[in-house]
Amino acid sequence: MAPPTSALLPSAPAVTGQLPATAPAIPGIFPNMFPLASAQLGAIPVMPVQAMTQQATRHARRVYVGGLPPSANEQSVATYFNHVMSAIGGNTAGPGDAVVNVYINHEKKFAFVEMRSVEEASNAMALDGIIFEGTQVKVRRPTDYNPSLAATLGPSQPNPNLNLAAVGLSPGSTGGLEGPDRIFVGGLPYYFTEAQIRELLESFGPLRGFNLVKDKETGNSKGYAFCVYSDVSVTDIACAALNGIKMGDKTLTVRRASQGTLQPKPEQESILMHAQQQIALQRLMLQPGGPPTKVLCLTNVVSADELKDDEDYEDIVEDMRTECGKFGNLVSLVIPRPRPDGEPTPGVGKVFLEYTDVEGSSRAQQGLNGRKFGGNPVVAVFYSENKFSEGDYEG
Repeated sequence: MAPPTSALLPSAPAVTGQLPATAPAIPGIFPNMFPLASAQLGAIPVMPVQAMTQQATRHARRVYVGGLPPSANEQSVATYFNHVMSAIGGNTAGPGDAVVNVYINHEKKFAFVEMRSVEEASNAMALDGIIFEGTQVKVRRPTDYNPSLAATLGPSQPNPNLNLAAVGLSPGSTGGLEGPDRIFVGGLPYYFTEAQIRELLESFGPLRGFNLVKDKETGNSKGYAFCVYSDVSVTDIACAALNGIKMGDKTLTVRRASQGTLQPKPEQESILMHAQQQIALQRLMLQPGGPPTKVLCLTNVVSADELKDDEDYEDIVEDMRTECGKFGNLVSLVIPRPRPDGEPTPGVGKVFLEYTDVEGSSRAQQGLNGRKFGGNPVVAVFYSENKFSEGDYEG
């Protein structure tokens, strides 16, 4: 039926229930996509604006995540990607979570993760190769992604200023810190420097890529790193030799980032034995307090008040001599006491142990550092032999 003549006249008054002469702007939709006259639209059911926008942008707001572990579920994937998107600074649509929906195909171990904005989906593309529940996953565009249409909806590339180091990735690191030979190094003592960790890892060969993950705000180590060797044939050797060794009060977890268990090949066994000998020497060089010496300094063991009484002092000395003598031949033991007149005494609260050789002091450092004493963790560091011989206990 033809519309009323009044509806076709420019000067006709607006009729209640009809759309206005100018169609309202719909975010993400161009006006020329609706060539029909506004009066004709009045007879057509119109989808809510938000639903139309979501439908039109869905292909550009979804990312494909492949290689998921069997334990993955919708909630764990959503929680994980919300966390890492926030950590890298990828949330650009305001406060709240970036993920609005997750669909998982458990049989084929992949998921579609729907983000709330096109820009956040593009930022998520920088997460390719990230570790999810111990498994390296792929992050790709879905097959229905339309590049030309997506370009009109928002950025199609990740923001170059994302803090990928916060999650163990680096921008443009293809061939560097990505791929099946990428190694995860966990359980690192927080006081280890990048130089010390690299020195440890490079005892097996030069590195093609290395990244110590640090806290975004403080810049302090988070206790784990990623690396790739230039010669990928040493990957399993390094992992098997380093995994499980103790560093101070920590135990290292070293494995390929894409798998949880490691089995060196039979032909690698002899190389592995040699590597473990190398690492034993390397561990000594990486102990807190610098290179090992014959003298060990303990803190968090005794307090000034415990050292004032003569009998208590003698008991403490005897107990320390017995316990610390288990690690090697103890030449001397010094526990500075507070002065009766109340004047400050250098070294009060510390225990100094001198062994006949570095092997004894190193065993003591390994055995005592981190051990609880009176509810406090003992800190054992190597001390300068020259300062100790000069009676300088303040260092």
